[in-house]
Parts: sequence; structure tokens; C-alpha cells
Amino acid sequence: MTDESTSETPPPAGAGLCAGRVVVVTGAGRGLGRAHALAFAAEGARVVVNDFGVRPDGTPATGARGPADEVAAEIRAAGGEAVAHAGDVATETGAASLVATALGTYGRLDTLVNNAGFVRDRMLVNLTEDEWDAVVRVHLKGHFLPLRHAAAHWRAEAKEGRGPRARVVNTSSGAGLAGSVGQANYSAAKAGVLGLTLVAAAELGRYGVQVNAIAPAARTRMTERTFAETMAAPADGTFDAMAPENVSPLVVWLGSAASAGVTGRVFAAEGGRITVMEGWRPGPTADKQARWTPAEAGESARGLLAEAAAAEPVHGAG
Repeated sequence: MTDESTSETPPPAGAGLCAGRVVVVTGAGRGLGRAHALAFAAEGARVVVNDFGVRPDGTPATGARGPADEVAAEIRAAGGEAVAHAGDVATETGAASLVATALGTYGRLDTLVNNAGFVRDRMLVNLTEDEWDAVVRVHLKGHFLPLRHAAAHWRAEAKEGRGPRARVVNTSSGAGLAGSVGQANYSAAKAGVLGLTLVAAAELGRYGVQVNAIAPAARTRMTERTFAETMAAPADGTFDAMAPENVSPLVVWLGSAASAGVTGRVFAAEGGRITVMEGWRPGPTADKQARWTPAEAGESARGLLAEAAAAEPVHGAG
């Protein structure tokens, strides 16, 4: 199914952009996720606020009240509708219960924003297997499992003739686009999110599902530790270019029915700037139409590199 037919009632004039929609945001207890959840609620969405409630490195946190509960309460206090979910979305059980919470509470699911993650930064030669596995698990598996469960629901809806206007917004990073020194695990996971986004967009379009990714730059618990000076909020009250709230308007639009026809794309968002990333495209090419010798291949490669655009620098290099 490729059309935009749906049982969703269009929002009335003057209503929010996401009025009538049910939106799930993972990692929504703090930072970017919290900003997204609040922004969706402000545009009329009913929000499932997911957060596992861990520290910035993924280790367990303590506290009587989890961050998901706090954000859900904040939305309700402002007159919106929200429910908290504290499960681990990088597990089969947690991801399944996340989708079930949306369906059980509100009877539908329209938008999934995959945002949950943490970092364990270390130079490559010092990076442990556990540090690699933990970061790849939360970012990549934590995108895949909620997406798979949501997609199964939307496919079933499409087969029953209830074609959804479903939206998925995945969260990559500049580290996934260009790499980042000291973040081999995080960079690899975020690059994987881009590949997952492209495949999901291609496979799920027939069911009325659009899948896009963002590469945000904002002040969060993760970035403050690595980029403390450049991420600091201005003290003079001027525009705070690193505020996570700057990224959320694009995410809300991508997660709304208004973004019809936009899928399989990657957007960088920072401050007041939005950029469409164009990814890997074929550059200079040579074709011998026969097998190269190693020396010939090397000579050809050097010639092609001389014609090609310079590679983007890795973050933190030089």
C-alpha cells in the first residue's frame, strides 16, 4: 500500500499538527527525547514516554520516581495526554510492551521516535568488548526492536484495509555520518542506524509507513561530557544554539501526517539550521573492462582520488 489513506481523522483547523496522533518516544526522560515528547504533546499528540532511567553510561540509576514518569506528569500538568513506559527497548520484551502500551492505552500507534541511547567513550585500542556491545546494543538493537514491533502492527493494519499514515524518526549522529575520535562504538552504531533507516523506508512504504533519520547536534547528558565548552548554554540570554528544543520542530513535522512523501532521508539539525544529507553517491570512476593488476589498480585509485572531493574530517581529528 503506497497511498496515504487512513482511519485517522485530520486535525481541525487551528488544532495542533499532531492532533489525534499517538506518538512513542524512546529515551524521552531527558535531553532530546524529553524535548521531542513535550513538543509532540504541544502539537496535540498523545505521547508514550519511554525511558529506562539509567545513567549517561547506561549503568543503573536510583530514585523513587523515574524520568519517564516525570515527563509524562509534566505533559499532563500542561493539559496534554501521556503515559510512562520504563522498559528496556533493547530487549524483545521491552520493545513489545512499548508498542502494547500505546495500543492498550490509546488504541492506536501513529509515530515512533527512536532516541534511546548512552555512550561509553574510549580510544579504540582501549575499548573493551563489553563497552562495544553495550553501546551498539542500546543504539542499534534499541532502534531495531521497537521498529520491528511497530512495523508488524502497521503491516497488519494495512492488510485489514486501515492504511496508516505511520511515521518513524530514527536518531543517528554526526558521529554516524563522519565518525568521532574516541567513539568507535557509538559511531559504528549510529552509522548502522542510517542503514537500518534506508532499508526500513524501502520495505515499509507499501504499508503506509515513512522512515527518516536525523543527525542532531544539541546539549544532552552525553554531549556535555565530551564537548563541555562548546555545548554550554550562553550566559547572556542570546539564542541557545545547542538547546535540544531546537531539534524537536523538525522531528514533530517528520512524525506528522504533514510530512507525506518524505521517506528514506537523513536530516542534520543544529540550532536554527536544517540540512538534507546526501550520503554516499558515486564519484569519479574508472572501468578497464578487464582485471586490474595491483599496480594498475593503485595508479587508477590515485588518479580518481585526485578528481574526487576531499573526505569530510572525522570529529575530533587534527
